[in-house]
Amino acid sequence: MMHTLVDWLDERLDLSSIKHFVAEKGVPIHTAEVWYYLGGMTMFLFGVQVFTGILLLLYYRPSSTEAYESVQFIVTQVKFGWLIRNIHSWSANLLIALAFAHFFSVFFLKSYRKPRGLTWLTGIFLLFLMLGFGFSGYLLPWNELSFFATKVGTGIAGAVPIIGPFTMRVLRGGDDVTGATLSRFYGLHVAILPAITTALVAAHLLLVQQQGMSVPISIEKEEKAGRKLPQMKFFPNYILRDVLAWYVVLAVVAALAAFYPWELGHKADPFAVVPPGIRPEWYFLAMFHTLKLVPSHVLGFEGEHLGVVAFGLVALFLVLVPFLDRRASRGERSPVFTVLAALGLVYLVVFTIIGHYAK
Repeated sequence: MMHTLVDWLDERLDLSSIKHFVAEKGVPIHTAEVWYYLGGMTMFLFGVQVFTGILLLLYYRPSSTEAYESVQFIVTQVKFGWLIRNIHSWSANLLIALAFAHFFSVFFLKSYRKPRGLTWLTGIFLLFLMLGFGFSGYLLPWNELSFFATKVGTGIAGAVPIIGPFTMRVLRGGDDVTGATLSRFYGLHVAILPAITTALVAAHLLLVQQQGMSVPISIEKEEKAGRKLPQMKFFPNYILRDVLAWYVVLAVVAALAAFYPWELGHKADPFAVVPPGIRPEWYFLAMFHTLKLVPSHVLGFEGEHLGVVAFGLVALFLVLVPFLDRRASRGERSPVFTVLAALGLVYLVVFTIIGHYAK
């Protein structure tokens, strides 16, 4: 039956080029090959997010008067609704964690070097979009924690020089976090970001397939010297290993969803006093805690403004890495960028832990 279906499609779409590509494509085998699977695992979790998100949309109501109650209904009344919500929440966090792991693996392996600059650009923008998903989705349950954390987060956006106040009003739909903010974040989370992400994921995958898997610089030098690198077949060898990694990720998400359910908390009350210990999700903790440590004024400038500008410059640096690291583009080791990546990783881990335990 499957052969009949493939033949039927082949007659109408001419799948010969695809068959040839799948049959001939190989994946280089080397000691750093384990990092290849992080991208596939991240993409798999994005698929989990889409699937569970669609199921949640069937019952969710994006208004300040009904959002909390609709999530409560999903968790308590809808059959397996609690499981779907927990899987959606835990897979979102694991997705961002794996996206960061994939980012650092690419950085350390210098996989952004020529001719893969565009692959890096699509990947880094996808990382930013994942953070945008996390930020916009955090408010949707309309509970106490998400309400005040969003107030803090949009306030940080408002600290951007010149365009900050305008950006904050656009995000909030006014001067404060209200039902208009919830509606905007809902549209951002379920329509605008998914559309952009789908296009970028397609472009990223196309570039990876066209340019092949990157190898470490040392192995690339051996290839240029005449050594033939062993390869495994993309299908079925690599695909089966990738699917096995997906099973592992799914098992972890299912275990977390079953044994550590995501708390709903209390409904947001805009007139309530800000409860103690309000902080953003873990992937924003490093930035949040850093801004708390910056003095209120530095050399006559607002400290918070300088901190936000500094993080913006870091983001710009990450976008421009393929163009700045000229040595990697020439196939040479670039210890400066390796050290910068290591310092960035240490900073994120240490400040995230400190921010989690800080009062």
